[in-house]
Amino acid sequence: MEGYILDWANMLLRWVHVITAIAWIGSSFYFVWLDNSLTKPTAPDLKEKGVDGELWAVHGGGFYNPQKYLTAPRQLPENLHWFYWESYSTWMSGFALLVVLYLFNASTFLIDKNVFDMSPGAAVGFAVSYLLIGWIVYDSICRLFNKNDRLVGILVAIYIAAAAYVACHVFSGRAAFLLTGAMVATIMSANVLAWIIPGQRKVVAALKAGQPVDPIHGKRGKQRSVHNTYFTLPVLFAMLSNHYSMTYASKYNWVVLILIMLSGVLIRQFFILKHKGKINVLWPAAGVAALGVVAVMIAPQPRPAVAKGGEAAAASVSFAKVQEVMNARCVQCHAEQPKMMPTAAKGIKLETPEDIKAHAQLIYQQAVQQKAMPLGNVTQITDDERALLGQWFEGGAKTTN
Repeated sequence: MEGYILDWANMLLRWVHVITAIAWIGSSFYFVWLDNSLTKPTAPDLKEKGVDGELWAVHGGGFYNPQKYLTAPRQLPENLHWFYWESYSTWMSGFALLVVLYLFNASTFLIDKNVFDMSPGAAVGFAVSYLLIGWIVYDSICRLFNKNDRLVGILVAIYIAAAAYVACHVFSGRAAFLLTGAMVATIMSANVLAWIIPGQRKVVAALKAGQPVDPIHGKRGKQRSVHNTYFTLPVLFAMLSNHYSMTYASKYNWVVLILIMLSGVLIRQFFILKHKGKINVLWPAAGVAALGVVAVMIAPQPRPAVAKGGEAAAASVSFAKVQEVMNARCVQCHAEQPKMMPTAAKGIKLETPEDIKAHAQLIYQQAVQQKAMPLGNVTQITDDERALLGQWFEGGAKTTN
């Protein structure tokens, strides 16, 4: 029953997280597009009101005319919508999901003893510290070098790359990718909480009091908002990466993570410029090139040609030995009642010959080619055992001898 409840918690938290993330990213992308698509008004009445840019659009059968004021309208409306709960809800649901999936199962999901041997408590402490330190370093860079946006961007990029390297040398590959994404997502939400919304509140308060508005609030909020839009695609990849072990199981997984995140930034830059009417295909081309480098890096190495008589040897691998490997290394997570987690991981069970046969292709990919399973090699499968599974699969994955 405990496993069933945790599965429901997992599903509902993931669902909420996706919904809120869509709302946050959608509004963020929309306002970046809107800001870059506005045109100077020509109507005298709009100029008189202080409108600095406007846009006409049609959607869902209706016409819309959003307007941006240079500072604010002379009379603030009573109903002023604030965009912040999308951000806060996304972060809170994401952190809750991190707790349920990773922090409560630190020994399975956070730790890879071949990378760094540590206790579950230490792993949890390192994971939480990783998120907090990320925000502290990022915020310090922005504060110290706030007058030079280019330098801030370079230093932030260097820090994120360094953090990715550290994560991949402390945590399991899967956890390292996800935690790096969570760190950047924490920075994004903290930007909204600590700078963007407080700055907007100070502007509104000054306007209501009839006092002059300090332009520093708008400049700081704009800087952090621009950072957030560049962070978005890298974070989305990091969140999805746990489904693609070929990326985080690579020997140089930190390079893979950095290059794919960089590709997201380059592609995002293309669309930001496109909104301004500037088409430069070099940006997405560079992003695709980075992805191409990764694809070549992590491509499975061709197995040596089978020597004469080797086909017979591969075909003659005893299934009993294959099942011994399954029982010793795999059923701890893939069973009706697994010992290392509440329910069978991904719903996959490897207890019976029928189960093993049905998942033979997956076993070959995950345990032999990519060496992504067992997670963190927590059950200490050997290279000889991986080779045995490979020979069994290449010999036809037979369950009878």
